[in-house]
Amino acid sequence: MLKWALIFAVIAVIAGALGFSGIAAGAATIARFLFFIFLVIAVIFFVLMLLGVGAVAV
Repeated sequence: MLKWALIFAVIAVIAGALGFSGIAAGAATIARFLFFIFLVIAVIFFVLMLLGVGAVAV
């Protein structure tokens, strides 16, 4: 998901530099949305890791 956020961020920068402001705004919005979803999922997994959830005891 972070990969797609970075791709949309690059598209936004290139479109903004070329003067396509509508496309740049849309791509930036998508990139921001995907980045925040990535952050939420990363924090959830980090908390689960700290709690030891998902560890297999053999």
